[in-house]
Amino acid sequence: MGGGNRWVRPEVVYPLFAAIGAALGICGFSIGRNLASHPDVRINKADRQAGYLENFKEGEQYYQNALRKFVDGRTPHIFPGLNESLGSSK
Repeated sequence: MGGGNRWVRPEVVYPLFAAIGAALGICGFSIGRNLASHPDVRINKADRQAGYLENFKEGEQYYQNALRKFVDGRTPHIFPGLNESLGSSK
């Protein structure tokens, strides 16, 4: 009966590790971005003591980030050429 455990083969485990690593990377990026630049997160004591801030300009800058500006005005298709060729009614 030898042969070891059949569930611990590298071709089974490495894709799982890659998927978990990618998910952790995305979560870490999101947490870091929110801690660093979100207008409602205040880490210093002076900022926390200020209470309610009317920082609408800062909130608009956070909302209109570089990715949003990049995709603004583009069609929401992943493969627009493929969608046009397969979906056209010629």
